[in-house]
Amino acid sequence: MQLYGLLGKSLQHSFSPNYFNQKFEKAGLAAEYKAFPLDQIEALPNLLAQYPNLQGLNVTIPYKQAVVPYLSVLAPTAVAVGAVNCIQFLPNGQLMGHNTDVMGFRLGLQELLGEGPALQALVLGHGGAARAVAHALELEEIPYKVVSRTPERWQLSYSDLSPELLADYQLIVNTTPLGMYPNIDQAPSLPYEAIGPNHYLYDLVYNPAQTLFLQKGAEQGAKTLNGLPMLIGQAEKSWEIWNRDVVS
Repeated sequence: MQLYGLLGKSLQHSFSPNYFNQKFEKAGLAAEYKAFPLDQIEALPNLLAQYPNLQGLNVTIPYKQAVVPYLSVLAPTAVAVGAVNCIQFLPNGQLMGHNTDVMGFRLGLQELLGEGPALQALVLGHGGAARAVAHALELEEIPYKVVSRTPERWQLSYSDLSPELLADYQLIVNTTPLGMYPNIDQAPSLPYEAIGPNHYLYDLVYNPAQTLFLQKGAEQGAKTLNGLPMLIGQAEKSWEIWNRDVVS
């Protein structure tokens, strides 16, 4: 039986195992997808030795950047982002890192914005998911600023997010885990009263379906989208990668 899986730390409520196992069952495939929680990324070589029938892995918080040194080669998008969420097992035994979050995010962005107006974006957070979002925004030619609790010189802090600034940045993307189940009473610190019908709020969190961040935005008339379309998009791209022999 072919084996696929998800690397991360806290995986009890992860979307991927159920999604892929339903996919395998419908297709009549002799395959299984399992969650592989690791307390530390240094345990990865032992995991690979324990499961020699692994055919592909996804990677989630907090290992999207930490996993890179364990890989033999990176696809161009993973190099550009500096983070990996999909590992391909090559025929020669090497491990290749990909980033399918970029494509997944772009699919969700098209759903949220449609043929909407030109705008600028705020990216809340600075981890591996934020890197993927930033790269996707660059590909979409959407100017953006990164917001961090510990900002670099070119980033913004949450204290910088004044109503005046939010008037100029109509797309707000939450890449942090704030509001994720079970901590559903949390939300990024924003002047939500400054959000209005011209704003678009995109939360990479998908559980719950409406986070407090999205709820607060919707109450102000903003258009909102959770992370489920992105998650499905990146999962399907991972499956495509795992089932091709030649890397393009």
